[in-house]
Amino acid sequence: MLKFSAIGLDHRHIYHLIGGLLDAGAECAGYWTGTTDPRVVEGVQERFPSLNAFDDRTALLEDPSVSVIVCAAVPAKRAEFAVEAMRAGKDVVVDKPGVTSFAQLEEVKRVAAETGRIFSICFSERFVVPAVEVARRLVEEGAIGDVIQTMGTGPHRLNKGIRPSWFFEADQYGGILVDIASHQIDQFLVFTGSKDAEIVHSHVGHFGDSTSADFQDFGEVLLSSGARRGYIRVDWFTPDGLPTWGDGRLVILGTKGTIELRKYLDIEGRPGTDHLFISDQQGTRYIDCSREPLTYFKHILADVQDRTETAMRQEHVYTVSRLALEAQATADKRRQV
Repeated sequence: MLKFSAIGLDHRHIYHLIGGLLDAGAECAGYWTGTTDPRVVEGVQERFPSLNAFDDRTALLEDPSVSVIVCAAVPAKRAEFAVEAMRAGKDVVVDKPGVTSFAQLEEVKRVAAETGRIFSICFSERFVVPAVEVARRLVEEGAIGDVIQTMGTGPHRLNKGIRPSWFFEADQYGGILVDIASHQIDQFLVFTGSKDAEIVHSHVGHFGDSTSADFQDFGEVLLSSGARRGYIRVDWFTPDGLPTWGDGRLVILGTKGTIELRKYLDIEGRPGTDHLFISDQQGTRYIDCSREPLTYFKHILADVQDRTETAMRQEHVYTVSRLALEAQATADKRRQV
């Protein structure tokens, strides 16, 4: 049985990294208690009470029985922890964004190549959403023909009162396009079957009245891959009245039909998550995807064992990261007037 440990308990996404690997059959050797947000550590203790806590991460890095390190540290620190883990002989699974600068991306690539270790980013809006698993299968089966365009939205609730200070510092979270839009860039490449893309236009802005003007609360990206196009909108404007953290959607336009995912709720409609709507030459239908098994964590364990790339190509990880960084670096920056 493969063992993993958790380092960097600064974001709540650590819960699905730990839980996903446990569900896939791995064993957790423990977690490092270092954090900028004690509530995240408390959440791990509540969800996984049997796991061992370590005050020194060195013990976890030097444990020869540990094969994988999972990390949801402050975004600007994730690459540093990943490099440390790879040099200790561990494969790495990090929360998105895995890097927040071009320099970090180049260092991660270099160290991964030198050590032969896996550097994987868990793009949770694909890998932890059953509806996306179903949509990918439908596209691969040709249900909507050739994909022409994707439109992905990633609205989030701000929850300002419970956010740590780094959450509002661009040099720590990487900017809204690096932080959030990497999800939608990943999905564009996957559903259009593209190995790379071009950032046609990107924009970031500040419109809210509860945060500093330096905080990016809105962003959009237009990207292309040959004749394929993708539009992305991300923001921090989910209203408190919505019963979940964000009404994330993905629309996939094909030559023979359209798929729309309502990932987290069907507003004023069906209860629960993972709603898929498809329209094609025969008509329209609805698919409840909530019971679809997730595959990423089982695949990453197989990749660690067999040194394969079934969960995600290593080059894909780097390409998504680079495109998000390019979109952020070239973004038109406008403020509310």
